Amino acid sequence: MNQLDIQQLTIAAQKYQKVFLLLSASINKTSGFEVDKAYTADELEPFDALSDRFIRIVEVAIKLFRTYEYYMQAQQSQTLRDSLHQMEKAGLISDIDIWLDMRDVRNRIVHDYIPEKIAEMYLLVRTVFYRELALLNDKVNDLLKI
Repeated sequence: MNQLDIQQLTIAAQKYQKVFLLLSASINKTSGFEVDKAYTADELEPFDALSDRFIRIVEVAIKLFRTYEYYMQAQQSQTLRDSLHQMEKAGLISDIDIWLDMRDVRNRIVHDYIPEKIAEMYLLVRTVFYRELALLNDKVNDLLKI
Protein backbone atom coordinates (compact mmCIF):
# COMPACT_ATOMS: atom_id res chain seq x y z
CA MET A 1 0.00 0.00 0.00
CA ASN A 2 1.42 3.34 -0.98
CA GLN A 3 0.51 7.00 -0.70
CA LEU A 4 -1.22 6.96 -4.10
CA ASP A 5 -3.50 4.09 -2.98
CA ILE A 6 -4.43 5.99 0.19
CA GLN A 7 -5.12 9.14 -1.82
CA GLN A 8 -7.34 7.25 -4.30
CA LEU A 9 -9.28 5.64 -1.44
CA THR A 10 -9.74 9.03 0.23
CA ILE A 11 -11.02 10.57 -3.01
CA ALA A 12 -13.44 7.67 -3.59
CA ALA A 13 -14.69 7.89 0.01
CA GLN A 14 -15.19 11.65 -0.16
CA LYS A 15 -17.05 11.32 -3.44
CA TYR A 16 -19.35 8.76 -1.83
CA GLN A 17 -20.03 11.14 1.05
CA LYS A 18 -20.96 13.97 -1.33
CA VAL A 19 -23.31 11.79 -3.35
CA PHE A 20 -24.85 10.43 -0.15
CA LEU A 21 -25.65 13.99 0.99
CA LEU A 22 -27.40 14.63 -2.33
CA LEU A 23 -29.37 11.40 -2.06
CA SER A 24 -30.35 12.30 1.51
CA ALA A 25 -31.66 15.65 0.32
CA SER A 26 -33.79 13.89 -2.30
CA ILE A 27 -35.07 11.40 0.27
CA ASN A 28 -36.15 14.33 2.45
CA LYS A 29 -37.93 16.06 -0.45
CA THR A 30 -39.97 13.06 -1.54
CA SER A 31 -42.64 10.98 0.06
CA GLY A 32 -44.42 7.91 -1.19
CA PHE A 33 -45.09 7.80 -4.91
CA GLU A 34 -48.85 7.71 -5.42
CA VAL A 35 -49.84 5.28 -8.16
CA ASP A 36 -53.18 6.94 -8.99
CA LYS A 37 -51.95 10.53 -8.94
CA ALA A 38 -51.49 12.42 -12.21
CA TYR A 39 -48.22 14.20 -11.43
CA THR A 40 -47.26 17.45 -13.11
CA ALA A 41 -43.77 17.85 -14.48
CA ASP A 42 -42.86 20.01 -11.48
CA GLU A 43 -44.20 17.40 -9.06
CA LEU A 44 -42.13 14.69 -10.77
CA GLU A 45 -38.86 16.62 -10.54
CA PRO A 46 -38.00 15.52 -6.98
CA PHE A 47 -38.58 11.89 -8.00
CA ASP A 48 -36.42 12.37 -11.08
CA ALA A 49 -33.67 13.79 -8.87
CA LEU A 50 -34.08 10.86 -6.48
CA SER A 51 -33.74 8.40 -9.38
CA ASP A 52 -30.66 10.13 -10.75
CA ARG A 53 -28.99 10.35 -7.36
CA PHE A 54 -29.78 6.73 -6.56
CA ILE A 55 -28.30 5.58 -9.85
CA ARG A 56 -25.22 7.71 -9.19
CA ILE A 57 -24.67 6.52 -5.62
CA VAL A 58 -24.80 2.87 -6.61
CA GLU A 59 -22.12 3.47 -9.22
CA VAL A 60 -19.99 5.57 -6.86
CA ALA A 61 -20.28 2.88 -4.16
CA ILE A 62 -19.16 0.15 -6.56
CA LYS A 63 -16.17 2.29 -7.57
CA LEU A 64 -15.41 2.81 -3.88
CA PHE A 65 -15.54 -0.95 -3.33
CA ARG A 66 -13.08 -1.57 -6.14
CA THR A 67 -10.75 1.11 -4.81
CA TYR A 68 -11.00 -0.29 -1.29
CA GLU A 69 -10.26 -3.82 -2.54
CA TYR A 70 -7.19 -2.60 -4.36
CA TYR A 71 -6.10 -0.64 -1.28
CA MET A 72 -6.46 -3.72 0.96
CA GLN A 73 -5.29 -6.48 -1.39
CA ALA A 74 -3.58 -4.82 -4.37
CA GLN A 75 -6.14 -6.52 -6.63
CA GLN A 76 -9.80 -6.33 -7.53
CA SER A 77 -12.46 -9.02 -7.77
CA GLN A 78 -13.47 -10.23 -11.21
CA THR A 79 -17.22 -10.05 -10.57
CA LEU A 80 -19.54 -7.71 -8.71
CA ARG A 81 -20.71 -10.61 -6.53
CA ASP A 82 -17.11 -11.37 -5.51
CA SER A 83 -16.47 -7.72 -4.78
CA LEU A 84 -19.62 -7.49 -2.66
CA HIS A 85 -18.59 -10.63 -0.82
CA GLN A 86 -15.27 -8.96 0.01
CA MET A 87 -17.07 -5.83 1.21
CA GLU A 88 -19.35 -7.92 3.41
CA LYS A 89 -16.32 -9.69 4.92
CA ALA A 90 -14.69 -6.29 5.50
CA GLY A 91 -17.83 -5.04 7.25
CA LEU A 92 -18.59 -2.26 4.77
CA ILE A 93 -21.93 -3.73 3.71
CA SER A 94 -24.46 -5.78 5.63
CA ASP A 95 -25.97 -7.97 2.91
CA ILE A 96 -24.85 -8.91 -0.60
CA ASP A 97 -28.43 -9.51 -1.72
CA ILE A 98 -29.46 -5.94 -0.88
CA TRP A 99 -26.65 -4.67 -3.09
CA LEU A 100 -27.55 -7.00 -5.92
CA ASP A 101 -31.15 -5.79 -5.61
CA MET A 102 -29.92 -2.18 -5.63
CA ARG A 103 -27.97 -2.84 -8.81
CA ASP A 104 -31.06 -4.44 -10.38
CA VAL A 105 -33.29 -1.49 -9.43
CA ARG A 106 -30.60 0.90 -10.68
CA ASN A 107 -30.83 -0.85 -14.04
CA ARG A 108 -34.64 -0.91 -14.11
CA ILE A 109 -35.50 2.50 -12.67
CA VAL A 110 -34.94 4.35 -15.94
CA HIS A 111 -36.88 1.83 -18.02
CA ASP A 112 -39.97 1.10 -15.94
CA TYR A 113 -43.04 3.21 -16.63
CA ILE A 114 -45.69 1.14 -14.84
CA PRO A 115 -46.79 3.26 -11.86
CA GLU A 116 -47.01 0.28 -9.49
CA LYS A 117 -43.44 -0.76 -10.31
CA ILE A 118 -42.20 2.80 -9.98
CA ALA A 119 -43.87 3.12 -6.56
CA GLU A 120 -42.29 -0.17 -5.47
CA MET A 121 -38.83 0.95 -6.57
CA TYR A 122 -39.11 4.33 -4.84
CA LEU A 123 -40.25 2.61 -1.65
CA LEU A 124 -37.16 0.38 -1.75
CA VAL A 125 -34.88 3.35 -2.46
CA ARG A 126 -36.38 5.39 0.39
CA THR A 127 -36.32 2.56 2.97
CA VAL A 128 -34.22 -0.62 2.66
CA PHE A 129 -31.68 0.75 0.21
CA TYR A 130 -31.31 4.11 1.96
CA ARG A 131 -30.67 2.38 5.30
CA GLU A 132 -27.94 0.26 3.69
CA LEU A 133 -26.41 3.30 1.99
CA ALA A 134 -26.48 5.20 5.31
CA LEU A 135 -24.66 2.32 7.01
CA LEU A 136 -22.03 2.46 4.29
CA ASN A 137 -21.75 6.21 4.79
CA ASP A 138 -21.04 5.62 8.49
CA LYS A 139 -18.33 3.10 7.56
CA VAL A 140 -16.87 5.56 5.05
CA ASN A 141 -16.73 8.21 7.77
CA ASP A 142 -14.79 5.74 9.92
CA LEU A 143 -12.43 4.96 7.03
CA LEU A 144 -11.61 8.62 6.57
CA LYS A 145 -10.58 8.91 10.24
CA ILE A 146 -7.79 6.39 9.74
